[in-house]
Amino acid sequence: MSTFAGLDVSIDETAICVVDEHGEVLCRASVATDPAAIVEVLAPWMASLKRVGHEAGSLSPWLQPELVAAGLPAVCLETRHVRASMGAQRNKTDAADALGIAHLMRTGWFRQAHIKTEAAYRVRLLLTQRRNLKRKFLDLENTIRHSLKAFGIRLGKVGRGGMEKAVREAVAGDPMIAGLMDCMLRARHALWIEYLTLHKLATQLAMRDELCRRLMTIPGVGPITALSFTSAIEDPSRFRRSRDVAAYFGLTSKRWQSGSSIDVKGRISKAGDPDVRRALYEAASALLTRFKGTDLIKSWGLKLAKSKCHAKARVAVARKLAVVMHAMWRDGTFYVGDPSAEQPDVDAWNAAKVQRLCKAQS
Repeated sequence: MSTFAGLDVSIDETAICVVDEHGEVLCRASVATDPAAIVEVLAPWMASLKRVGHEAGSLSPWLQPELVAAGLPAVCLETRHVRASMGAQRNKTDAADALGIAHLMRTGWFRQAHIKTEAAYRVRLLLTQRRNLKRKFLDLENTIRHSLKAFGIRLGKVGRGGMEKAVREAVAGDPMIAGLMDCMLRARHALWIEYLTLHKLATQLAMRDELCRRLMTIPGVGPITALSFTSAIEDPSRFRRSRDVAAYFGLTSKRWQSGSSIDVKGRISKAGDPDVRRALYEAASALLTRFKGTDLIKSWGLKLAKSKCHAKARVAVARKLAVVMHAMWRDGTFYVGDPSAEQPDVDAWNAAKVQRLCKAQS
């Protein structure tokens, strides 16, 4: 007789439920969130277990490989699908969630989440911490600007390099405010130095990767966009069609259709990784506004901006960039935005791009 298990994983404890092929509950337990403890509970059913499901979460990159290495047929489930399938249950408890996941394993009505390799998660960690430092830095800058407005001090259009000097000159006559602003400026400077360290590391990592260098030949696509895209997908064969990548990152519109009278196409779904979606949007904006050369995607986006609006055009170009980047990765091809131009020298092009990046950081 086949058996199926569901795991409701939390930081400290994991609820376990085992059911047979008819849905009868065979075991309920709660153990510490540790692969060895989970394997010990499931050991009596090891020979008959067909699937062991757990919802994707912060511990999944560590837990899934450990369970598979222990011989369990572990499956990581997509969070949104699990939440929707168990939304009808009256009481939500860890035990009830484990039972619901066990029934999902039994019926096969689930979507499997992709667990990346440790190397990919290390790159994601670098990008995440770089983003966090940048956000904290910008928060401090905005706090300094906003707090000075109460005393009638408006900094106006002050660049990042000249902000510290402008603030010190503006508050030089007030010892108390000058002391407070001095603390804020020192914290701002420390965050900026650490942010530049992580940004340099991410740039160097992208430049050492042949795929990232090839993707960076697309106008608007920089090292952060290329690194974010490759680390989020990791394996291009996961997608049967390149246009599925746009839906994976939430760049396709949602649809609500019922019968013949209701068929509404809404805004983009915003599903998937928000950092990759944001990076693709910024790359599309740079392509449409900052790139001065000739490019087919840019021409198409500008025509769309005239008929619709610039915001929709940026989203459409971001969607097209995701499709093109995946196709380049899958086929090993190079990007040529202007068919009349010669194929670019990738190494020379990227060397020039690195020089521009270094100059901008300095």
